[in-house]
Amino acid sequence: MRWHGEHQFTSDISHQSDAEAWKHFRCKYPGYASEMRNVHLGLCTDGFNLFGKGGRKYSLSPVIVTPYNIPPAFCMKREFLFLAILVPYPNHPRRALDVFLKPLIPELQMLWHEGVRVYDVSLKTNFMMRAV
Repeated sequence: MRWHGEHQFTSDISHQSDAEAWKHFRCKYPGYASEMRNVHLGLCTDGFNLFGKGGRKYSLSPVIVTPYNIPPAFCMKREFLFLAILVPYPNHPRRALDVFLKPLIPELQMLWHEGVRVYDVSLKTNFMMRAV
């Protein structure tokens, strides 16, 4: 989970932490950025029709959370993609997606403001982990 803070930047962007947006975030929130074990999360969704083009009109949208603290080769591996919510919808989920995300938002806000006490096995220390 410390990879993003320990790797050396080359001239090519090989990870999200090499991008200007990540660097701007670190400057804007130095307290958060000072603990490299804090979690940077990506939230994505993609809807699909369960029954194909000729089937009934019904779609399903998974909402997936993935940590971006890990090396690029792991960011999109199945083991690191966490299914947070499945959004069923008869036509198109975009209109009601915020309703399904509502339970997830307070948890993310709690992780940002308060954090969670966790144990780092590699360093054998406790710390307050926060997430964004």
